[in-house]
Amino acid sequence: MKQGLSLRVSQHLALTPQLQQSIRLLQLSTLELSQEVEQMLDENPFLEITEEAASREEFGLAEADAPVSQDVRDFEYSASESAASSADDKASASSEAESSEPKLEESWEGDGTVESAPDDSEWGSDAPARKNNNDDSEDVDATELARSQESLQDHLHRQSLGLRLSDEDRAALHFLIESLNDDGYLEDTLTSLAAGLAGDDLEQAEELEQHFSIALKLLQHMEPAGVGARNLGECLSLQLLDCKNTEDVRAAMAICLQPMELLAKRDVKRLTLLCGFPEAAIKLAIGVIGRLDPKPGRRFVNVERNVVVPDVLVVKSGRGFKVSLNGEVMPKLRVHDIYANALKQHKGQGGAALQQRLQEARWFIKNIQQRFDTILRVSTAIVERQKNFFMHGELAMRPLVLREIADELGLHESTISRVTTAKYMSTPYGTFELKYFFGSALGTESGGNASSTAVRALIKQFVASESLVKPLSDNQISEMLKEQGIECARRTVAKYREALRIAPANLRKTL
Repeated sequence: MKQGLSLRVSQHLALTPQLQQSIRLLQLSTLELSQEVEQMLDENPFLEITEEAASREEFGLAEADAPVSQDVRDFEYSASESAASSADDKASASSEAESSEPKLEESWEGDGTVESAPDDSEWGSDAPARKNNNDDSEDVDATELARSQESLQDHLHRQSLGLRLSDEDRAALHFLIESLNDDGYLEDTLTSLAAGLAGDDLEQAEELEQHFSIALKLLQHMEPAGVGARNLGECLSLQLLDCKNTEDVRAAMAICLQPMELLAKRDVKRLTLLCGFPEAAIKLAIGVIGRLDPKPGRRFVNVERNVVVPDVLVVKSGRGFKVSLNGEVMPKLRVHDIYANALKQHKGQGGAALQQRLQEARWFIKNIQQRFDTILRVSTAIVERQKNFFMHGELAMRPLVLREIADELGLHESTISRVTTAKYMSTPYGTFELKYFFGSALGTESGGNASSTAVRALIKQFVASESLVKPLSDNQISEMLKEQGIECARRTVAKYREALRIAPANLRKTL
């Protein structure tokens, strides 16, 4: 084989560090962006927080709304393929809410016109809505309210202070309280708890089990009713002790002694035979049990509450709508003038590294500004296409897919996906994730399309107005949708019903 040298000229697309940073910042949520800014402030001495945003013209963003050329779109597509695809599906994030009215940085005036729905059957994103309507007083911080909840253990320890107990019984009660799970149940048996403390000493284990038995009786008489139970049947029975001794309550006590599967299936005939009560009493007893709390400790669980701060604000303005960025979530950064001027006069060793840091600071500010520019452009396009929703609610939602917004703005679909994930819009009907406004299309008898979001809202409306004695089945809901001119199969109705967390007809039935 003969060896030789040859020259070849070729072109290829490279993912520059600046573009990588731009893509990464675009897909971050508000909380993640805040953490990124804090980290950059710690690492880069040329960045500082200011009261006013940095000049946009300084970084060449004056033409942010200019159409994007086809070459740039091809380059963006290559960049999006190189980026991590898993980041597009990140969960919604939370951030600390401010009670004051957000500052409106930029706005767009809608003209109030309504566009007809195109014949597009492409499936889009069916992300569920996430609302956050805060009607509390302006003087109350929502984050502080979320942190001020009393735990179940603290609530029970406070009740135990009024009991006259020996040191051993008080220690046993304290141990049982701390052994409860989040639902208020005692998962371990008294024997296993005593053996775990006593070890190989059988005599001490028996003594501890006796103290635990006394403490458990005291615990099960505390509030909330049902706490300290070892299974669901015992939890419901403890709550029934506070009810009047009527026939339906006695029947409910008998039902709690049976397998819970029979109660879940509402097998009235089998329960009538096992419990020895009339069928009418069993039906009333099931209604009594349905009003009990199967997880009495859940109300005390100090779960992390997500206080959603919108990135975009939409308010009514004349016949149209005003779309603006939320100034409270926009980090106000600028290059430190003193350090930048000192670097110009510095010619010693290490100047190249500092110059690189200065360039990183400028690119970081530029990419953040470009991130919010893109969010505003996408949000404006969404509002313009979904005017019916902002006027009449979710029943008027029209079908919309990512490709429509991407073609209108000259961006790639992956960019629209990044923008609409974990970004929120405040509307007159609540706060929604941007991805909520995208929905698949269902055919209608007139040849048009109906949004899957509107169909889900219609199903929710049907179920809310149904008879509790004879709830609607999936087939019946499908027929009702056909009467409205919407072609929706039974399996599709079942999928939408499960997405709305609506139980099947047999479990919604009230005896």
